Amino acid sequence: MRRYQKFVNVFVFIILVFTVIDLNYNPFQLNPLEVSMEAPTSSTDELYMEIEQKSKEYKEEPQNAYIDNVWKKTPGRNGRQVDVNASYKKMKDEENRFNDDLFVFDEISPEVSLDELPASPIYRGHPEKQMTAFLINVSWGEEYIPEILQVLKKHEVKATFFIEGKWAKENSEIVQMIDEQGHLIGNHAYNHPDMATLSKEEAYDQINQTNQILNAVIGETPKWFAPPSGSFNDNVVQTAADLNMETILWTVDTIDWKNPSVSVMVNRIREKIHPGATVLMHPTASSTRGLEEMITIIKEKGYKIGTIEALLSEDR
Repeated sequence: MRRYQKFVNVFVFIILVFTVIDLNYNPFQLNPLEVSMEAPTSSTDELYMEIEQKSKEYKEEPQNAYIDNVWKKTPGRNGRQVDVNASYKKMKDEENRFNDDLFVFDEISPEVSLDELPASPIYRGHPEKQMTAFLINVSWGEEYIPEILQVLKKHEVKATFFIEGKWAKENSEIVQMIDEQGHLIGNHAYNHPDMATLSKEEAYDQINQTNQILNAVIGETPKWFAPPSGSFNDNVVQTAADLNMETILWTVDTIDWKNPSVSVMVNRIREKIHPGATVLMHPTASSTRGLEEMITIIKEKGYKIGTIEALLSEDR
């Protein structure tokens, strides 16, 4: 028994000696085989090298927000660059070959954003953004709003409703309905005045009073102001800015307030719609009848339809 115990002690001693001598031993080191399987970004991998090389061709620099001579305040647009590791994994998993349709991109924010620019009206989104926005100004036409909401819901479209304060006070349930369906609420002054003729104090009262009413109804203060009839001056724009709001105009008019035929209104959309377009509407019989076809035309041209907030974001 003692002889056996002596043999065991010698064996353990030899193991300890070799353990101490192996200076490269690291008990926390990962299994080398496991590492090679988990790290697909080897410099010797042809697919990885091809992605890395071609990714440079797809990089786009971000574009800063700026004030255009004609279209005034214009949002910037994120740049993009290829995420090489994520793209490699996606191509390896899905096709095991190079396919630029499977590139995964990271967006790069611009240095100058919209809110860093001085007060100025906004007419459109970024001219390269494949998105448009419906701007629905509401001072009347409550009988058409439920049907408009149904059509928007059917086509999964979110719009921006610029609502007059006086109308909101008398139709708070409809305002709540619009808000609950995920649409954006904007400010359309209190009682549809000609804003360009008002003093700065009067303009402030028109916007601020409406903000208070809308906040009481939906629990949020609007960030977007659409002057009635598109009438404004520098004082109006600055007053809105003082209230942390942007002044919104439009680039495409449906002229629904003239009660045109559906074909006339739809043809205007077909001919005038463009990247970054803002489409002026009202709750009228003609816009209600033509809304579905207008949505179809815009989508067929490859444009998304979103709120003014989405349109003016830097997202691609």
